[in-house]
Amino acid sequence: MNDVSINQDIYPELTHKVIAASIEVHRARGPGLFESIYERCLIHELQLRGHQVEQQAQVNIAYKDLVFEESLRCDLIVDGKVLTELKSVEAVTPVHKAQTLSYLRLLRFPVGLLINFNVARLTEGVSRLYNKHASVTASA
Repeated sequence: MNDVSINQDIYPELTHKVIAASIEVHRARGPGLFESIYERCLIHELQLRGHQVEQQAQVNIAYKDLVFEESLRCDLIVDGKVLTELKSVEAVTPVHKAQTLSYLRLLRFPVGLLINFNVARLTEGVSRLYNKHASVTASA
């Protein structure tokens, strides 16, 4: 697992549960499918495990005194706390991580997961990313 930050204290139990559900989907479906298939399967798996999942959530853009809706959408928000971006690509690139970090900043979320399903072992395709500018409440 590739962690971009040394801080692993942000929602560790929830991120672990999302990763465990992703591993279950990956074991059942394997690599090589479209991202949309993994997304639907992961949503179902997370819901079976009692989580609330928001799919293709709209990301509002704020710039100085301007706030507007854009067609920018993040893949999943789990339990209102963890942004989860899904990929099915040969390799995760720096731009994939930059995109996820941008979503974290725009949404003001402290932690996100970038999960690439196109790998032999899913743990090799998981990155935890942290927004160092977000604050976490005591219930984290």
